[in-house]
Amino acid sequence: MESSNSADGALRPVKLRSLSTRGVLVPLNFTLGTSAAIVRKVPLLLVDLTTDDGTVGHAYAFCYRPSGARAVAAHLAEAFELLAGMPVTPYGSARTLSRQFALLGVTGAVRMALSLFDMALWDALARSRGLPLATLLGSGPRELQAYDSRGLGLMDPDRLSKEAEALLAKGLKAVKLRLGYPSATEDMAALKAVRRVVGDAIAIMVDYNQALTAAEAIARGRQLEEEGIYWLEEPVLHEDCEAYARVTSALRVPIQIGENFNGPEGMLHALRLGASDYVMPDVARIGGVTGWMQAAALAAASGIEMSSHLMPEVSAQLLCATPTAHWLEYVDWADALLQEPLRVVDGKVSASQRPGSGIEWDEDKIRKLEAI
Repeated sequence: MESSNSADGALRPVKLRSLSTRGVLVPLNFTLGTSAAIVRKVPLLLVDLTTDDGTVGHAYAFCYRPSGARAVAAHLAEAFELLAGMPVTPYGSARTLSRQFALLGVTGAVRMALSLFDMALWDALARSRGLPLATLLGSGPRELQAYDSRGLGLMDPDRLSKEAEALLAKGLKAVKLRLGYPSATEDMAALKAVRRVVGDAIAIMVDYNQALTAAEAIARGRQLEEEGIYWLEEPVLHEDCEAYARVTSALRVPIQIGENFNGPEGMLHALRLGASDYVMPDVARIGGVTGWMQAAALAAASGIEMSSHLMPEVSAQLLCATPTAHWLEYVDWADALLQEPLRVVDGKVSASQRPGSGIEWDEDKIRKLEAI
C-alpha cells in the first residue's frame, strides 16, 4: 500500500503496524426469512488496519454465521503476520496472500479474510490521500439507484403487505422479495401481495436463494415473468453455471447471479458460459476492492450490468467506479455501527464524500451490541 507523498511528489510505500478485529451481532429491523434460513441477527466482523504513518483503514463484512466471523478473524490475523513490517501495496499483497493460502484454498472464510484485508488497505490508502475511495479509483462519489433488501422474507401475504408498506417509507424505487415457498401458487400469491402495495412504479427483484432445480426455475420463472418482475435471482445452486445457462436461455426475465462468485475467476467462468443476464458480486467474496475492479473490467468487456451484494457503504464507492454499474443493494445493518450511515435522498443512495469508504465507527453504538 502507498500513502504519503515524497519530496518529488511520488507516493512512498508504507508498512503495516497493526491489525485488530471484533465480531458483533446486529439485530435486524426486519426479520429476514429466506428459503435457506430465518435471520434475526447478522454477524458482522469489523477490521481496523493501522499503517506506519498512523492511518487506520476500516472495513466490515457479513460473515453469515458467528463461527464464520471467528474463522475469518483467525485467517486475517495470520495474513497480517505474513505481511507485517513489509512495504505493502493492495495488488502486491493480494498476490502474496493468495500464494501463501493456496494449499489451504482461497475460498470461503479464507477468501473473505483476504477480501477484508484488501478492503482495509484500500480504505487506508484513500484516507491517507484525503480522498473518497471512488475518487482514488478514478471516478467520484455520486447518487446511485438502489433497491431495498431489508425485508420481504418468506411469510404470509398479509404480513408481506404490511412489511412492503413499511419499506416504502425509505423512499427507494425498488424492493427485493424472497421466494421459494413449497409451491408456485404460494410464490405467485406472495408476489401479488407485494405488487398490490407497491404499485407498478416500484421495481420488484425476486430472489430464490438457490431453492430450485433448473426445471423448477424455468417453470416458476415463466409464471413470474408474466407479472413484470425486474430480475430472477439465484434460483438454483450457485456453482451450477451450466444449469444457469439453461435457465437464462429459457426465460425472458433477466437472471441475476454473482453474490457467491469466488474471485474474478468465478465470474469469468460464469460469463464464458452465458450463465446470467446480470451479475452482482459481493465485495467480500470477489476479492475486496482489487477483485471488484478486476470483475468490473470483465463486466465492462462483456457488456453486462453489474450490481452489488450487501456492504453498501464500500459497494457504493465501487459502483461509482464501475463502467456498467446497475443497482446498489441497500441494507441498514451497519447503521448500528457507524457515525454517519448512508443517506437515501429522493429515492437514491448517496455515496459518502468522506475520505475512504466513509466508514467511521461509532464506539458508543458498538458497545451496546452483543460481541461474538
